[in-house]
Amino acid sequence: MVDTLTSNADATPEINTRLWSTLIRNLTPYTPGEQPKHDNLCKLNTNENPFPPSPKVAEAIAQVLLNQADHLKRYPAPESDELRAVMAQVYQVAPNQIFVGNGSDEVLAHIFACFFVKDRSVLTPDIGYSFYPVYADTFHVNLVTIALKADFSIDVDDYRRPCSGIIIANPNAPTGVLLPLADIEKLLQEHRNAVIVIDEAYIDFADTPNASAVSLIDKYDNLVVTQTFSKSRSLAGLRVGMAFANHSLIEALNRYKNSFNSYPLDRLAQAGAVASLQDNDYFVACNQKVIALRHDVTQALTQLGFTVLPSQANFVFAKPPASMGETIQVFEKLREQGVIVRHFNKPKISSYLRITIGTAEQNQRLLDTLTNLF
Repeated sequence: MVDTLTSNADATPEINTRLWSTLIRNLTPYTPGEQPKHDNLCKLNTNENPFPPSPKVAEAIAQVLLNQADHLKRYPAPESDELRAVMAQVYQVAPNQIFVGNGSDEVLAHIFACFFVKDRSVLTPDIGYSFYPVYADTFHVNLVTIALKADFSIDVDDYRRPCSGIIIANPNAPTGVLLPLADIEKLLQEHRNAVIVIDEAYIDFADTPNASAVSLIDKYDNLVVTQTFSKSRSLAGLRVGMAFANHSLIEALNRYKNSFNSYPLDRLAQAGAVASLQDNDYFVACNQKVIALRHDVTQALTQLGFTVLPSQANFVFAKPPASMGETIQVFEKLREQGVIVRHFNKPKISSYLRITIGTAEQNQRLLDTLTNLF
């Protein structure tokens, strides 16, 4: 079958790096998930929510646009005061314990700049969010990777070594495996003079009660918890991310932000985020649907012979059976049929596929395609 997802229409011009800085010459940038634009595509590769955001989001944005002269000509609130006030109520923290940024990726970049000391190591799992090494290169941080266990879980005892910080995605990416809150507390107690960052981009999809580390920020002044509106609130297009921490750490993030970009969130993003927070019933209902669909997909893939890790995210990390051939071949055959999943050509995980949980119809198309191909 002809691969209809590629095009040579636009030739890439030769890059002249003569005027580049040494930093840019040596950077290896993060590679985001493919965003192809084709009809009849089953896109299960970038962990976007299969359900739309709350209808109240569009209503709130429309209200801002009703009077463009009064709103869009003026700068937005630099500290997103209304948004942080609503967040404080929802998450049961103080407004001065919240920092917001243009997506959690920007928030994480600020964290690397503010808290990780250049001459001391920062610890992170060897399988984790692939943006962390990019931040480390950008801010000249010595990132030291700690091997996951054979089952892809984290053993916090392996982190008993000197460091200026630890950063862990929880649930982990791309595995979806959850680190229990008790283990996070062990890290916080072991490293009282280091900043522990728990990146909770997918925490709202955990079916484990009280899995978030936000509940610990009053107890530990060395904890930063990051989250995002992109996944569980279906707002990847608005770019809203946040950090929760002791007010002193938040003040450091604000100082860096105001030396970098005083207005990270525009008026539309702030209004949409507030509306999303105010529609809690919709938020909970959508997350429960994703959790139920994840369970169904896990069962179905297991029946097809896949090895599926115990995910607490809106995706599964699954190893095809040997009868289907090499994993890269499974990935390519799915792609030829318009079913896009994510494959990481990296040690230890190249035999797995990361599959976003889609709608029931999208998931069934994935399963039917696998059944028909193999």
